[in-house]
Amino acid sequence: MVNQKKTYYVDVGTGEISQSATGSSWNYKILADDGEVAQLRELFNQNYSNEMKTFVRAHIPYLEYHHDKPNDAYDSTIQQVYGMLHNLGDEEAKTHIESMNILPIQE
Repeated sequence: MVNQKKTYYVDVGTGEISQSATGSSWNYKILADDGEVAQLRELFNQNYSNEMKTFVRAHIPYLEYHHDKPNDAYDSTIQQVYGMLHNLGDEEAKTHIESMNILPIQE
């Protein structure tokens, strides 16, 4: 049986994914099935882990941002999050993400 798509509201800053638009702040409205939501949650979990590693790196003054694997991992994961949100989002979400120029250029 094919998973039914449902409307979800996503807050990228907190990594929250909710079916309710009330009582919480949200940035993007998406239409996703259970598997897609699980994949998005996994990306948020990875990003949280990467974020903790970058926090540690931030306290090492001689290590530059562009020479740091945890920052590269964070950047890659956040691009994947925005890619999913772009694919699953409503027109407002797509337009906003495109205006951010965060996604790789596709030819």
